[in-house]
Amino acid sequence: MPEGARYRRIAADIQRRITAGEWRPGQDLPSRAELAAELGVHPQTVRLAYVHLRRTGVLEGEERRAVYVAHPPAMRTLTDPDAEWPYSSETTDTRPRAASVELAERLGVDVGATLKHETVECLDPGGRSAMLVSSWWRGQRRPHASYAAELGCVELSEDRAHALGLLVDTVAFRVVRTRFDVHRRPLETADLILPMDRWLVRLAPMRLQ
Repeated sequence: MPEGARYRRIAADIQRRITAGEWRPGQDLPSRAELAAELGVHPQTVRLAYVHLRRTGVLEGEERRAVYVAHPPAMRTLTDPDAEWPYSSETTDTRPRAASVELAERLGVDVGATLKHETVECLDPGGRSAMLVSSWWRGQRRPHASYAAELGCVELSEDRAHALGLLVDTVAFRVVRTRFDVHRRPLETADLILPMDRWLVRLAPMRLQ
């Protein structure tokens, strides 16, 4: 059996045993050597299975240390994509960006124009990544008068997947939020990336003025 198929089969078996209650949230799993001896495989195969399960959020723990069953992520409800994040957050990237065709259209600027940029990783109360917010704007940031938001889905790039602890190409919610001034001119646009296993998006009706 190819190595990739073997470790994925072991990962599926571990997940099945967790679901069956053999190992519970917070409980350490056997060491790589112990589980490899039980299953009759090389410890490296078990290591790959553990790495895969850590990346998908089933297990937690660090390389070369004990791994344990992860507590299920809290399911949160997004009702206002313009609200301030109520917990801790970390700014992970502030490098300027050249406006892509999409960003140029969203901000009403020329393609290739230099944009200010910021990516913020929003953490849940347990310190795990809950959402990534990447924002782009021209010049100085200014207060906005209104915003618009569109909900879609996106496959995670390597950087986003790593930050969220998910596999590359995992599908996540993507909220495109654009903020406007009083004349309805775009001031700032952002992508809010939300893992589907951690979020419920609730759409509220707009109030008529």
